[in-house]
Amino acid sequence: MPFEADLAHALDRTTGSLEPDLTALVSGAVQRGRSRRRRRGAGVLAAGVGVCAVIAAGGAVIPGVLAGTHSAGSDMEPVALAMPRSAITGTQMVRALEQTLPGGRFSQVTGQSNNPSDPSNGKVANGELVVDDGHGAAFVGVSAVRLKLPLRDGDGLSCEQTPARAKGDTCTLSELPNSAAIPGGAVVMSERNAAEHPVRADTARRWTVTVTLKSTGAQLQMVQWNSTGGGSGSDTPKPTRAAPPLSEQQAVAALTGAAWAPILGAVG
Repeated sequence: MPFEADLAHALDRTTGSLEPDLTALVSGAVQRGRSRRRRRGAGVLAAGVGVCAVIAAGGAVIPGVLAGTHSAGSDMEPVALAMPRSAITGTQMVRALEQTLPGGRFSQVTGQSNNPSDPSNGKVANGELVVDDGHGAAFVGVSAVRLKLPLRDGDGLSCEQTPARAKGDTCTLSELPNSAAIPGGAVVMSERNAAEHPVRADTARRWTVTVTLKSTGAQLQMVQWNSTGGGSGSDTPKPTRAAPPLSEQQAVAALTGAAWAPILGAVG
């Protein structure tokens, strides 16, 4: 279900920032969350016009995209989250998400606020819903976090960090150039994963785009299913459509556009 999928994903994104004693307390839950994420074939979308695309072949880290990235085969560090600059409400996340999908009919709408005053929690804001745009109902969610600088390998920064990909699953990295809207440029990670393997005719798929601003560490991640929610294998709802509501180019344009600019500014 979407809530369980988001919980597992939130655990993945936040564990690296917990203090050692809290990490010990939740390590079992995190491992279960990561296992669910691997079984789901979790994905996390890539670039359109104006993007200086650099493809990561075979899941290798792109040389030069990030200062301080690890080479292939080296030990990976957990994602280190920084506190967002200001509070973001679940209502703001939902409003931006609805603006991203104009003309759709929305259901199962939920939002989560962050809490910058809480050093051990409250680093993630998200919004999620099921949208019907006339082509079939689909789950769409966006989360917002801030990564510590300098950026290193981590969630949304390296295809090497993702779960092992099965045949047909993909992961690519690209860069957005420096611009007035994106000072310092951004790293874009795009994945497509099937909910189960071997893939069948009725297997749902997940598309995920992660945009990370290199100057501030602000990161937005959009998850889209071609079904009404996430899950694991046969637990995933069956597909309602062939493609997600937004293409890769549309997703990147949306996350770097006017609707999400206030969120990126508040995060980083």
